[in-house]
This record gives sequence, structure tokens and C-alpha cells, in this order.
Amino acid sequence: MSTGPRVCVVLSGCGVFDGSEIHESVATLLALSAAGAQVGFAAPDKDQAHVVNHQTGEVAEGERRNVRVEAARIARGPVADLAEVDVADFDALFLPGGFGAAKNLSSLAFEGPKGTADPALVKIAQDFHAAGKPIGAVCIAPAVLVMALGKGHVTIGADPGTASAIEAMGGTHSTCAVTEICVDTENRFVTAPAYMLDAPVHEVAAGISAAVGAVLELCS
Repeated sequence: MSTGPRVCVVLSGCGVFDGSEIHESVATLLALSAAGAQVGFAAPDKDQAHVVNHQTGEVAEGERRNVRVEAARIARGPVADLAEVDVADFDALFLPGGFGAAKNLSSLAFEGPKGTADPALVKIAQDFHAAGKPIGAVCIAPAVLVMALGKGHVTIGADPGTASAIEAMGGTHSTCAVTEICVDTENRFVTAPAYMLDAPVHEVAAGISAAVGAVLELCS
């Protein structure tokens, strides 16, 4: 049994177009496991914004799926209700990306910087930040983190539209390559671009691994 830092991984479903990006989630878990971290999973217990047929890329009209139930596919078992997570049980928070972060953890995908983050995500992000515990986020999740907290120096890679949205929500953005990370020492945020950049999976995984390593260093 690992006795390393305890990390809460927040999932937003299962699948790039309407949930957590699976490659990013697995890369996160591999890096955490390799570092000896203890992992707990959480997701909001609510319906997804919509369901996307990943074969066609089209919205599956009339179909409903629960974010927490779908997240359990990645967790390989039960996932805690995000609204019930206690910051005292963990040393760090980590958010993989995927459209679910922008659709289920927030309304960023639909409303841009004028949208809102899920109340449970806002509370847990506020709790971790207030406790001085590090928060990692990759892909589009850094923008959602800024939406939830109204601040933060982050990266989502190089997309000018998303970078502008981050600035509009009170954050600052730095351009990074896929294997690079951005560390906001003041707020204790660690972010990486992942699939916000067109890159092969091994490079995405390398960037996520670097982000996980930096988060765990901040735990010590």
C-alpha cells in the first residue's frame, strides 16, 4: 500500500468529446502511480451536458449519462461525489482535460468566459487553494480552474482564443510546448497543455508526467 501524497483526481465523465480525455486521465494515473502517490477519484453526480457519439462526433439526441457513473469507467470502480470531498483527506488536487471539463465541470464550452464553473468544483478548488494545497490541471482544465477561482497563471498551450478567455476571467497565460509546464508558485497551480496542442500521445504523457511531478514536489 502506497504511503505517498494523497491526490484527488477530478474526472468529468469518460471520453474526449463529452467527458474526461482518456489518454490524459491514464497518463495522469500512470505518473501518480510511478511516483508512489495515493489516488482518490471524484466527479459531480449529475447528468452530462450532452452525450456525444464518439464514432461520428455528433450529439446523441435524447441520450443521457451521469458524469459520476461514466467516470467510474476510468476509475475502474466507485467514484466519490465531488460535492462530498473533504480537503483534509488529500494533499493535492488534479484535473485531467477533455471536453467534459468545459461542459460538465463548467459551462466554458457553451458560454465562454461569461460562463460558470460547477458549484462543487468551485468549492473544492477554493478549499484546496485556501489550504495552500497544490492544484494540477492539464489541457482545457486550466481555463476551468481560472473560471472557478478567478485567478491563476496557467497554460493551455498556444490557442489564442482560450488564452484570451483566461485573461478575461482574471488569469494570465503563458505559451508552452506540449512537454513543458507552467508553475504558478504564488497560487500553487501546475498546468500543462496536453491535447490542447496537436501532439503524439507520448509527448502528451511526458508533459502530464512533468506536471504531476511538480504537483507532488509542492506537496512536500
